[in-house]
This record gives sequence, C-alpha cells and structure tokens, in this order.
Amino acid sequence: MKIVKTLAVSALLMLCCAACKSQYDALLSGNDVDAKYKAAFEYFNKGKYKKAADMFESMSVLTSGTPQDDTVQFYWALSNYRYKDYYTAEANFKNFLEKFPRSPFSENAEFLRVDCLYKGTYRWELDQTPTYAALVAINEFKVKYPGSVHSAVCTRMNEELNARLDRKAYENAYIYYKMEEYKAARVAFNNVLKDDADNIYREDILFYTAMSSYKYALNSVPSKQKERYMVFVDDYFNFIGEYPDSSRCKELEHLYKKAKEKI
Repeated sequence: MKIVKTLAVSALLMLCCAACKSQYDALLSGNDVDAKYKAAFEYFNKGKYKKAADMFESMSVLTSGTPQDDTVQFYWALSNYRYKDYYTAEANFKNFLEKFPRSPFSENAEFLRVDCLYKGTYRWELDQTPTYAALVAINEFKVKYPGSVHSAVCTRMNEELNARLDRKAYENAYIYYKMEEYKAARVAFNNVLKDDADNIYREDILFYTAMSSYKYALNSVPSKQKERYMVFVDDYFNFIGEYPDSSRCKELEHLYKKAKEKI
C-alpha cells in the first residue's frame, strides 16, 4: 500500500512538471507579449535566470520599437549575467548600449559589461588579451561616469588587472635570469621598466638587473670583464639610490666590493 501511494505521488509530480514545462514552452513560442513579459519577470524575481533570459529573448523582436524595448533588452542581458553566462551577457549589454545610449539603464549596463569583461580575464600566466580589453572598458567607464557608485569597484578592478600585467612582464623577463641568459635578462628587465616605469615589481626588477649584469661580467672572458663590471656598478648605484633601505643592499654591496677589485 505504501509503495502504491509513493508511486501515485511520483506520478502526480511528474504530471505537474510536464504540465508546467508544456505551459512554459507554449508561452515561450507564443506571441502573447503581455503574458511573456509578466512571466519573464516572475522567473527573474524567483532567481530562475535561464528561463527569464530565454523568455526575454523570445519577446525581444515582438517589443522592438515599443516603450518596453529597452527594458526587455536590458533584462535579457541582466538575466544572462545573473545566470553567469558572462560571454552572452557582455555581447547583449554591448548591443543594448549601442541601441539605447540614453536609456535609464545605460550606466548599469555599461558597468555590468565591464564586469563581464573583467570576469573573462585569465590569471597572469595565460594570454592577457582579455585583460587589455577589460582595462580599456574600465577606463572608458570611469571617464564617462566619474561620480558613479561603481567607481570604487572599477578602481579595484583596474589595480588588480594592472598588477597582473606587471607580474606577467616581470616573470617573462625573469625567465631569462633563471635560464642563466644574463645578458638577455638585463635587456628584458630594462625593457619592462621602459614600458612601465611604475611596475609594482620595480625593486625586484632593479635588483635582478644588477644581478644579471654582475653574473654576465663574472662569466665573461677576462678581456671583457672590466667594462662589464662597470655596467654592474651603474646598476648597483641605481638600485641603492632608489632603495637604500632594502634588505638586498647588503648582497649587492658585497658584489660591488668584488667588482671594484676587478676594475
């Protein structure tokens, strides 16, 4: 008897689900804008963002050119964003901004597009092309909306992404040092600072620039050592001039004394 009751309840639930599904599908494929509009917001408010996105998308052509147009387009993108489909959301926010630049939703749409681009970036070891795209969008937003409530978040994003690029540049140069390609390492470290003098790894870069020039001189033929140790001396003074209190000064000072004996 218990089993029969359980099966009956299960069957009833399945019928209810099937009915709900067919009702949703019928609404999705239908042309009743008011019913679709109401259902889309019901799904959205209940956190059923995938269904909401599909419903907003299904009515986007039907509401084109009507007073509901920008609302439907914005919430279509927002539903994708809440569903964590950031790729689709970014494309939809971009289309929305091109179509409705003066909409009351524009500022939020532009910020959420920025956030989609930010979320689409990769850790520093990987390709940083998405990072550059996100930084452009962030800076455009900050210029366009200087007093925005999102300004602090944009500043944090900007700092984080720039730090990622700084590390990428530093690590790419440091590879040469690890490979004991000291001449190439020194050139690479100098190029990092030429491109970005404010790199957050500046102390490390100047330290390894000096270390690279010292080790390059040390491993050179005797006839070339003097001039190459003189390059190290310049790098040594560059470092201690900027970071006189660094814990690394002692190590470089020890090498400086050795280099002076060779000059």
